[in-house]
Amino acid sequence: MNQQRAQEILNQFPNHKLIVLGDLMLDEFIWGEVRRISPEAPVPVVEVKRESWHLGGAGNVVSNLIELGAKALPIGIIGDDEAGGLMRRKFAERGAATDGLIIEDSRPTTRKTRIVAHSQQMVRADREDRSPISADIEDRVIAVFKTALCEAEAVIISDYDKGLLTPRALEAVISATRAAGKIVCLDPKIKNFLSYQNVDVITPNQPEAERASGIEIVDDASLIAAAHRIRELLICANVLITRGEHGMSLLDAEDRLTHIPTVAREVYDVTGAGDTVIATLALAMATGASVADAAVIANHAAGVVVAKVGTATVTPTELAETLLDLDAP
Repeated sequence: MNQQRAQEILNQFPNHKLIVLGDLMLDEFIWGEVRRISPEAPVPVVEVKRESWHLGGAGNVVSNLIELGAKALPIGIIGDDEAGGLMRRKFAERGAATDGLIIEDSRPTTRKTRIVAHSQQMVRADREDRSPISADIEDRVIAVFKTALCEAEAVIISDYDKGLLTPRALEAVISATRAAGKIVCLDPKIKNFLSYQNVDVITPNQPEAERASGIEIVDDASLIAAAHRIRELLICANVLITRGEHGMSLLDAEDRLTHIPTVAREVYDVTGAGDTVIATLALAMATGASVADAAVIANHAAGVVVAKVGTATVTPTELAETLLDLDAP
């Protein structure tokens, strides 16, 4: 793929709408400076300068899609609390539909608070309930999903193991998507791994791929063996393993292994990089791009966001600029 083809794919992004089903979170950042150590304990005192809030987890996938010009339909659960209300407003501000946000009174909105000083994360505090959703909430999620499916060209499932994606919910939504002939891409967690049956692309990171396959990845042979094992377990077409500083490796439906080297020049924060990968990958595939071309574009998008601090997204301009490297000698 050259830069011209990549730009053709990017130009089609605004024409597409995707469902994002997954664990929604509110990412709270407290920004400050450290000038002294606490007299109460050997810990730094952070002098707070500002606070910011961002859509995290599957919400960050939505943010990435919208930033790239696409339309997104988020489906997930929030609590009947201040954080849930803030999330709803954040989605509305970004132009995302909010009728897929299902309130579950019995649990809090998942909220992650990070204290950052001098661009360095000092500590993170999580407020969450990871227990599986009830059968009633499962029914509501499945019903909302099936209604939204007719509006979308592709589906992203973003699993952060917060209780939304039960085996029953996964089977129902993946089956409905396959029956509709639409693309489904999935960012996994180990707990539900065997429930990710029959997706188009699954994107485990290397530790997840090793645990799921039972194979330590140390070279091309073990990488291929692990990807084959995952494909056999899940009956899925394509396995894209993200490998940090080693980039990505794709085993496609034709049994071809493609290594995609990292393009990140500087790495400040990997928070949310997987969200950027799955969003860009699925959106590119929705335009008709091959999974290999979509993976290359997603890799470039990830290279942009890891150079930013905090939960970040990539703009079409930033992505187009980094894709100029495709024509470099």
